[in-house]
Amino acid sequence: MDQTAAQRLVFAMLDADGDGIVSEDEYLARARNVALATGREENDPLAVAARTLGRKAWASMDADGDGRMTFDEYAAWAGAEAFDTVCAPVLGALFDLADADQDGTLDFSQFTALRTALNNPAANAEAAFAALDADGDGRVARDDYIAAIRAHVTGEGSPMGTALYSRPLEDIPA
Repeated sequence: MDQTAAQRLVFAMLDADGDGIVSEDEYLARARNVALATGREENDPLAVAARTLGRKAWASMDADGDGRMTFDEYAAWAGAEAFDTVCAPVLGALFDLADADQDGTLDFSQFTALRTALNNPAANAEAAFAALDADGDGRVARDDYIAAIRAHVTGEGSPMGTALYSRPLEDIPA
């Protein structure tokens, strides 16, 4: 899958209401949704960190500052540098919210809670988890999770990234 195709899939996931625009509220709801899915309180330090990093990411993505992000804005912004400097910390903070025992790994239940809170279908979590759990120990490490998403977003290919989406690419508006 090329980078543009991967970006279309990610954008469709971010566009929770499917209207072709990612609003600031949609994007910032990600941290709240993960906190709720994992039973964390709003004032939990991990929830606060995820919200703070989410706001920073949004400010970087919304190039014209209008509170709305089109696919063209996202595609112009997304890439390896943006991922490494903005996305990876946000994804790490969201992972940490789901990591109940803070051991740097997620079991299948935690992984599913995280991914469904981020607008991925629960039915896709098993394939995505299996793609990441290469050693079969029933755990997904934080660094492996972030690296797999980076590979997907930058068009390097990631079986975990592709497994997370239920709609075929041809069904996602260009």
